[in-house]
Amino acid sequence: MAWKKKNADSENLSAEELMKKYDRESNVRIWEGVPAKVIRYICAAFSVYCIWVTLFSTMMPEEKLNLFLGLILIIGYLNYPINKKHVRPNYIPWYDIVLLILGAIPFFYCALHAHSIIKLASRVTRDPKMVAMAIVAILAYMELCRRCVGIPILCVVGVLLTYAFANVRFGKVIYDLFYTTTGIMGTPINVCAKYIVVFIIFGAFLERTGISAFFISLANSIAGASAGGPAKVAVISSALCGMVSGSSVGNTVTTGSVTIPMMKRTGYKPEFAGAVEAAASTGGQIMPPIMGAAAFLMAEYMGIPYGQVALKAILPAVLYFAGIYIAVHLEARKLGLRGIPKEELPKLRQLLPKVYLLLPLVVLVWLVATNTHTMQFSAAVAIGITILVGLYNNLVTIATKSQDRSDNLTFGKFFDALEAGAKSCITVAVACAMAGLVAGSVTSTGLASKLITAVVTISRGHIMIALLLTMLCCIVLGMGVPTTANYCIMASTCAPILITIGVPQVAAHFFVFYFGIVADITPPVALAAYAGSAIAKAPPMKTAFNASKLAIGAFIVPYIFAMNPAMLLVDTTTLQVVLVVVTSILGIFGVAAGLNGYLFRPIHPVLRVLLAAGGLLMMDPTPMTDVVGVVLMAAVIVLQFFLGRKKAAA
Repeated sequence: MAWKKKNADSENLSAEELMKKYDRESNVRIWEGVPAKVIRYICAAFSVYCIWVTLFSTMMPEEKLNLFLGLILIIGYLNYPINKKHVRPNYIPWYDIVLLILGAIPFFYCALHAHSIIKLASRVTRDPKMVAMAIVAILAYMELCRRCVGIPILCVVGVLLTYAFANVRFGKVIYDLFYTTTGIMGTPINVCAKYIVVFIIFGAFLERTGISAFFISLANSIAGASAGGPAKVAVISSALCGMVSGSSVGNTVTTGSVTIPMMKRTGYKPEFAGAVEAAASTGGQIMPPIMGAAAFLMAEYMGIPYGQVALKAILPAVLYFAGIYIAVHLEARKLGLRGIPKEELPKLRQLLPKVYLLLPLVVLVWLVATNTHTMQFSAAVAIGITILVGLYNNLVTIATKSQDRSDNLTFGKFFDALEAGAKSCITVAVACAMAGLVAGSVTSTGLASKLITAVVTISRGHIMIALLLTMLCCIVLGMGVPTTANYCIMASTCAPILITIGVPQVAAHFFVFYFGIVADITPPVALAAYAGSAIAKAPPMKTAFNASKLAIGAFIVPYIFAMNPAMLLVDTTTLQVVLVVVTSILGIFGVAAGLNGYLFRPIHPVLRVLLAAGGLLMMDPTPMTDVVGVVLMAAVIVLQFFLGRKKAAA
């Protein structure tokens, strides 16, 4: 009965309180009055600085990244307390000030003396002062990670650091992890400082133009009137909003506060309503063109343009959301649910005049797809377009004399966007720094080659066993860990294993990316599902298991493109892509219907197994399995159809 008490406590929680309960990023200090303004201007200045650096700076990586890490540390400690019990207005304890200063000094010192440190190379660790600075800086970042990201990733970092110090010379480890671009200043933080920050700021501006409300209204007008409409609205709107927000928990709370009560009123069970929102919100991170922040890291790790990553992600994302949509529709048919009355829904013709809100996304996609400019320049242009769209929206509101001006872009919202962008960067940057330490430890110790040998030995060359082991690894390490950090860890450790056993590079990286994401809805640490359960007032574990069942596509699709990269547009023809998409959608339909247990009428347990088996066979790229799968599915569907007609006649 513990869940009942837990949900009773959550019954009257606001969206902000839910975020603080399930999203560590939301447990921040409370600043009021003049201190609040000072922190606001510091964060806004940081965002402006990041945009300037990504566009115009000619600094060396060692200078730029050290300055970035030092500034992140400062705004990080200004925003995150030692724990949520130590939060009171305008209060920061003396030890946090000490940590802030001692932790930031090494980074600024290294930025100022970058040239001389580079000349010294590994000899820099002969100076005890330089070693002490490195240790203090790393520990300060690890403590900030505990505050804003969580303990799970720290456990991974701690184990690998212990392994590194036990097997490699102390001075070499310190040099590799702090004074080179293979450790804390490695690929993850470089990509974060160069690309991710600007896109996060873009997302913050985009949200303040009212695009989230537009997406929800658009989804309502498209699917709200169909059977079980609110759940379908949740799937569509969460896919669109999650693409912008990049946070599973944040998107679940934001759109879920609207869609979950609608689903419950329609007749869906609370645990199912919360699960739909959690599964769809989590999938927002795989939705091109933005795909959260990990897409930029994928482009860097794989050495291909970001535009290609977004293009390759389209078909898997469509299959993921198709699986959820099908499950939602079948559940609605099983329960006999109706949609929202048409008179209560926004009309599509009423939304068309607001279509200009999509202009920043259209411009961004066009600039990235055509390789007209660099990614960071494209994002900066998109920010400028977003501001212009916001100002135009203000004029439209004034011209139409609308009473609702909540989406107007005011001067205050302009600063809000800069401030929110900076604060959102903290957790991503800290996670990337920790991922850099993981990658540096793996590189210094040669652990990657040992892991490859171990997995190849265990799997004995069988690709399915290797994929299964990798999946479990990603899910376990992804519990409570941000997607970006999880992907970086997996890209350094597990992706090379899959590549070694014959999985194409792109498929290997997408595989670990997908299973890093589903950790947000996979029990026992399913933060997005728990946030959905709190809004729905449902048992958390039931909600998490329902979310995992709904997101079955995320557990199956990666195996499809690992064994048949045609889905990722790798070495393929148009015909092959069409065949893979058709058979995969049919397969997902079979699996979803088998799990749901309804098709024209309730399905007998034996037939459910046959239907799910047929669906799984359809996803195997072999022609023979496709034929067997079609036969099994067709037999069950035809039988269900006639049984359904017989029951209706009776």
